[in-house]
Amino acid sequence: METVTINVQDDVIREFRKVAAETFGGGKGHLGKAFTEAIEKWMYDRKQKKIAEEARSMMKHGFNMGERLYTDRSELHER
Repeated sequence: METVTINVQDDVIREFRKVAAETFGGGKGHLGKAFTEAIEKWMYDRKQKKIAEEARSMMKHGFNMGERLYTDRSELHER
């Protein structure tokens, strides 16, 4: 575990502390749990945004699906 010192606006940290206490109780470690959860969510959201941007880029540039390996549907099914 690591200790990190950050500066946060007073009104934001006040509200964060309040919500963290309501969610995790006011006991020892509730702020650490809340910050960890918030940071993990932030990172997840950024990763998902990057994945979506890459997918949109692929769609814009097109995607080669390869060539068709059959000429008729009957070639796909043996009957």
